[in-house]
Amino acid sequence: MTVRVKICGITSVEDAHAAISAGADAIGLMCYPPSPRYVTPELARAITLSAAPFVTVIAVVVDEHPEELKSLLEVLPVDLVQFHGDERPEECQAQGRPYIKALRMREGFSIDHEVSRYTDSRGILLDTYDPSLAGGTGMPFAWDRVPATCEKSIIIAGGLNPGNVREAIAVAHPQGVDVSSGVESDKGLKDSELMRQFVAAAKAGR
Repeated sequence: MTVRVKICGITSVEDAHAAISAGADAIGLMCYPPSPRYVTPELARAITLSAAPFVTVIAVVVDEHPEELKSLLEVLPVDLVQFHGDERPEECQAQGRPYIKALRMREGFSIDHEVSRYTDSRGILLDTYDPSLAGGTGMPFAWDRVPATCEKSIIIAGGLNPGNVREAIAVAHPQGVDVSSGVESDKGLKDSELMRQFVAAAKAGR
């Protein structure tokens, strides 16, 4: 199966179109104000409505208050929610929306145990652990920690770029890869050529 590619941290309609033209299967919108790639609900809606058919648009949230998240999703017609904080399973389920759950790769934690908690998720995203950051570290984790078999689809993130994504796929055998800073010319500004290279390398992986 071809690995699916998500380009995250999209901050403009133009970058969304460039990511889609590069072959991305999904784009991610940072709906988390502390992020340098944060987009307002109004801009997130404009980007979402501009996306091509069959491209998955994902809202990335971090420990958002349930009522505020509900209000956001009422105006933002995304396909998936990515919970990237410390949300419990019941908090992810409460919105009644398809979701993926991000888990940060702390030393010593059981991936299989954590995956089994989010039984109704569409997939699990594994990201680099940093005690001071919810994500966007720009650093890879040890890909050989990804279990050979898992009851959920696995997406890997953290420090991926056009030069290492094929190796990451060869080691971890994920169903998807997620990139943000690895395809940027500056923080929050995507580079069309780097996105094209990344997608091509990921699709040629396995």
